[in-house]
Amino acid sequence: MARNVYGLDLGTYEIKIYDKKKDEIRREKDVIAMKDKHYVFSTGDSAYEMYEKAPENIQVVFPMKNGVIAHFDDMQYLLESLLKGERASSRCEYLVAVPTDVTEVEKRAFYDLVFHSAAKAKSVKIVERGIADAIGYGADIWNEKGMMIANFGGGTTEISVLSSGGIVLNRLVKIGGEHFDMSVLNLVRHHRDFLIGRMTAERLRREFGVFDQETNASLTVSGRDLVQGVPQEKAISIGLVRAAMKEPLEVCVEAIRSMYDRTPPDVRRGIEKNGIYLTGGLANLRGLSTYLQESTGLPVTTAKDPELCAVRGLKTIILNKEFRKLTYSMLDEDYRWLR
Repeated sequence: MARNVYGLDLGTYEIKIYDKKKDEIRREKDVIAMKDKHYVFSTGDSAYEMYEKAPENIQVVFPMKNGVIAHFDDMQYLLESLLKGERASSRCEYLVAVPTDVTEVEKRAFYDLVFHSAAKAKSVKIVERGIADAIGYGADIWNEKGMMIANFGGGTTEISVLSSGGIVLNRLVKIGGEHFDMSVLNLVRHHRDFLIGRMTAERLRREFGVFDQETNASLTVSGRDLVQGVPQEKAISIGLVRAAMKEPLEVCVEAIRSMYDRTPPDVRRGIEKNGIYLTGGLANLRGLSTYLQESTGLPVTTAKDPELCAVRGLKTIILNKEFRKLTYSMLDEDYRWLR
């Protein structure tokens, strides 16, 4: 029986898995619910439903932090539970998308996570997420002389400059959807003496976006009045939410400008022509592309289903032998990052 091949995009808040045998992409929240800090109560989507609702003896844990593995054992358990239908004897092959701008130890953790799991992997290859994003977007990466990919995720923003099938520059900014939500939560608490949960802050962020002509809108949400100490409902204005997101947005824009300024002239001309390609789960945020275009002066295009862009790239690499040369094993003597 032919061995199966999996493509893994391990995001801060969601795992995307491509299954070659079934030719399907599965999505699952990157979450574990622990009971009394020792027993796994729930995993994935069902665990995420308990976030901010679980009793005191159940702790909801996110094994990934800022785009890298923070709780190795929890992450390995979660991944094994998602692949539990695969027999250990089948010795499958795995392709994992990893961020480039992280330490060697953090990169190695992605490899070890799969290779030393109960999945009994036959081989584990890695590919830079920026390359997977570009391929998933549909770009002709071999002939493209200059393009910029900005992956806005749940925990990080990864900015990659590519040319002729490789990454020229890459930077991982530790700002993502989580930081936007916490900024909203903190500003509402500071200005309105009103405590809301992160899920409510996310709802406000999704509802209002970052850029449009509306200035007087508001949304009534539930929370706790910090003066009286009782549950209440209050109307939160669009202006307050936009003000909260301004600072993290400016950090991302400055990182993009810095990358663009450092880009070699020949590659920069390609970026001037093609602009910035937005991928990642946060790329669908209303008004984000317009805000970035006005802030950077470069054209901005959002990928179709941007949260699936990297895993679609993994699928293409798995199915097309021409792209296999872009992948690496950390066991190879000529492993790219050790050159």
